[in-house]
Amino acid sequence: MAFGKNLLSKIATNDGHGENSPYFDGWKAYDSDPFHLTENPQGVIQMGLAENQLCFDLIQEWILQNPKASICSAEGVNDFKDIAIFQDYHGLPEFREAIATFMAKVRGDTVTFDPDRVVMSGGATGAHETMAFCLANPGDAFLVPTPYYPGFDRDLRWRTGVKLLPVVCESSNNFMITREALEEAYQKAEESNINVKGLLITNPSNPLGTILDRDTLQGLVNFINEKNIHLICDEIYAATVFTRPMYVSIAEILEEDKKCNRDLIHLVYSLSKDMGFPGFRIGIIYSYNDKVVNSARKMSSFGLVSTQTQQLIANMLSDDSFINKYISESRKRLAARHGVFTRGLMQVRVGNLQSNAGLFFWMDLRRLLKESTVEAEMDLWRVIINEVKLNVSPGSSFHCSEPGWFRVCYANMDDETMRIALRRIKKFVLQADEREAAAKKHMWHKNLQLSLSFRRWDESIMKTPRIVTPHLMSPHMIMSPHSPLASPLVRARN
Repeated sequence: MAFGKNLLSKIATNDGHGENSPYFDGWKAYDSDPFHLTENPQGVIQMGLAENQLCFDLIQEWILQNPKASICSAEGVNDFKDIAIFQDYHGLPEFREAIATFMAKVRGDTVTFDPDRVVMSGGATGAHETMAFCLANPGDAFLVPTPYYPGFDRDLRWRTGVKLLPVVCESSNNFMITREALEEAYQKAEESNINVKGLLITNPSNPLGTILDRDTLQGLVNFINEKNIHLICDEIYAATVFTRPMYVSIAEILEEDKKCNRDLIHLVYSLSKDMGFPGFRIGIIYSYNDKVVNSARKMSSFGLVSTQTQQLIANMLSDDSFINKYISESRKRLAARHGVFTRGLMQVRVGNLQSNAGLFFWMDLRRLLKESTVEAEMDLWRVIINEVKLNVSPGSSFHCSEPGWFRVCYANMDDETMRIALRRIKKFVLQADEREAAAKKHMWHKNLQLSLSFRRWDESIMKTPRIVTPHLMSPHMIMSPHSPLASPLVRARN
């Protein structure tokens, strides 16, 4: 055995994966003590994982009704050989066609997508890393509005050597991206001699659950065109928008803005959130830049989607009747679940950022902090994890500049688990309020006793014979000879 020599690479041994974040620590706490309705009812409820499990019954129903869609069924086994043998990295034509059609459908058919620009990847994780490899060199940077998904620190940075620079957004304007914040971040990069290659946005936002309006998107397009940098738009939550205002894709802006340099615009998409298929690892790169499409397709050899999965998904997404029903029902169920949680928390005076998309909401627990610091936020988070037994993600793990915000995922559980989770949160907040009220009452009584004590002392002063202290006091000051504040000389004279 060799000693004193590192046998692994620098990439393998560095901490760029970001696994030491509280975001991932919450998952570990859940894994060590997972909640189960009957087997472990006191365990940790997973509310830190953005999964969409609300419409699995519709998926399962479709699979039972379409057994030929899979080569792993008696009805579909005749296609086994054709699907199991080698396929190139372009992907099955029917798969790319179905993906392009589905991407248009979830965006309200306001735009169209070219199947020849659809590039496969191993989930959105692989898609983001591929984009970083295509667009930037080690040491280059992407601007990212805060708060942002913690996984970006892994996806874009770990193996590429690319930097992520925060564009600080604040609650005072509902964390909207402003031109001022963009310019400030860009200027700081220039002053530090960091080469900015692009801007990365998520729309709808993870973790905020909000969408970017048309004016904001147009402003971002104007900004990247002026700076001649790329714009990567993560739109993996496009079909989770459940109430108005309705979703606007960056693709719509390009349709309207004919002056924009389309070579600078790239989309990342996935079926992990909209369809609830994270295990299938279906990531998509869609670029308007021919060179990026060609380069990304070559790189996709390292993270392809299996042909078995491609065939099943192509069949499912091509069923217009089913997809229309699924999208509609998914939005209804997301809206209902979001409403139950947010209305329930309002009953105990817990607010959240107003949102209409995603699989989570941005909960405001700032009033429960002992002080407005990251340390206080982490103390509160540990109590929620270890005592309340809920895995919610602290805002600092999303690079939020304001302590006290938490992301709460609500679509990855059944109705009964949801009710238990809500009861736990409400009970915890009510107990915190009671402790605060008790502390204030104790302080009020203490102040009252102190006030009464001073009043009695004042009254004793008024009833006690008074004497002038000529040597130690001015002629205008009066003091009792029995007072502990009187000098020995004064007391001796009496």
